Amino acid sequence: MLPAFFCIAAILVINITHWLYKWWNPDCNGVLPPGSMGWPLLGETLHFFAPNTSSDIPPFVKERMQRYGPLFKTSLVGRPVIVSTDADLNYFIFQQEGQLFESWYPSTFVEIFGRQNVGSLHGFMYKYLKNMVLNLFGPESLKKMLPDVEQASNMYLKRWSSQTIAEIKESTSKMIFDLTAKKLISYDVEKSSDNLRGNFEAFIKGLISFPLNIPGTAYHKCLQGRKKAMKMLKCLLQERRERPRKIQSDFFDYVLEELQRQDTILTESIALDLMFVLLFASHETTSLALTLAMKFLSDHPLVLKELTEEHEAIIKKRENPDSRLTWNEYKSMKFTFQFINETVRLANIVPGIFRKALKDIKFKGHTIPAGWAVMVCPPAVHLNPAKYSNPLDFNPWRWEALDTNGASRNFMAFGGGMRFCVGTDFTKVQMAVFLHCLVTKYKWQAIRGGDIVRTPGLQFPNGFHISLSGKNAQK
Repeated sequence: MLPAFFCIAAILVINITHWLYKWWNPDCNGVLPPGSMGWPLLGETLHFFAPNTSSDIPPFVKERMQRYGPLFKTSLVGRPVIVSTDADLNYFIFQQEGQLFESWYPSTFVEIFGRQNVGSLHGFMYKYLKNMVLNLFGPESLKKMLPDVEQASNMYLKRWSSQTIAEIKESTSKMIFDLTAKKLISYDVEKSSDNLRGNFEAFIKGLISFPLNIPGTAYHKCLQGRKKAMKMLKCLLQERRERPRKIQSDFFDYVLEELQRQDTILTESIALDLMFVLLFASHETTSLALTLAMKFLSDHPLVLKELTEEHEAIIKKRENPDSRLTWNEYKSMKFTFQFINETVRLANIVPGIFRKALKDIKFKGHTIPAGWAVMVCPPAVHLNPAKYSNPLDFNPWRWEALDTNGASRNFMAFGGGMRFCVGTDFTKVQMAVFLHCLVTKYKWQAIRGGDIVRTPGLQFPNGFHISLSGKNAQK
């Protein structure tokens, strides 16, 4: 018995040792980038999700850049990952979508956003959904939406000015969600007994958290929030199917029209996942950007002065000062777009953009193996002093000589390549119109909060509280 026991134990030790060696030294037809695979299975996941209060390149990435260079290997949530902080490689990855790389996210993200979510689809199906979204958020639709965005901004600003203190992150999130939900599915929070946004709030709190799915964890609450929100969306879609409208007026109408076509490739599950992602992306990311924008304006009076002058000049040029914003006025907001770009450059709301290598890729003497995940790290480019002078300084004027319209090698706040965010223009419209209403009619004072935490996504744990009043009011 004893010899047999030692024999089994020896075989077990040999197998474990071999497995550990393979984990720390993965197979590669070439030379892997330097780096550490961390603990078996767990990898370096805990370090990646560790909270930090820095506005600089995330410590997880910066420490490894200093140790290994602009390209390094790691392991996150059980998957081998190559992290790229190289602007040229990032640009190449985005340009080779569908050829050498394809969109990929960890299984935990897929569970959160749905297996049929737009980020996980490829080829013709992705292009099909992208065109559906452009039908809603394209320039012609945004021109028609401009008055609604202005009306919502004015209504909520007036409401906040009647309060002693307004918390901006929560307030802008509610404003944008209500507007977007109304446009997407004609959901009116004032008339509905269901709290759709409440389910999204539970979802958002655990979105970028350690993926441990047991009761009480943020990740578990996140999945439960998604489940409830999806159930509500499915019920709303069913109600619309039972009581269809004669004239197409929102995205649900468009979806139902597509679902009824004989040659459609759209399914109800894909449509619901798309709706879920659109509702999330349109309000959470924009509200974070707007909160940070107001903090920057509070901290930089010269920026506020120039922004205010640009918007007051628009009003002075009108025959009727009380008339609504026009599309031409919106397009003329040069400094505003510089301000928005500088805000999202420093916000780095998306800390990583994931792709998967479809073939072995050679880059500067290293190999990215086929099947490995690649994480493009926008903050490492946005905060690189070789790309942006004094990168941690908030300086909208730096964009006078830079492109403020789309993605580039050095600017990927909205993604890049064929997966450049289709909601970018919608985000800019919401931010620019809100800022127009804010700086021309109101003044404010920061009261408390405004501290940021990254986990690794941007959060305002204490909110950002302000006292808002009309420019001609006494407070």
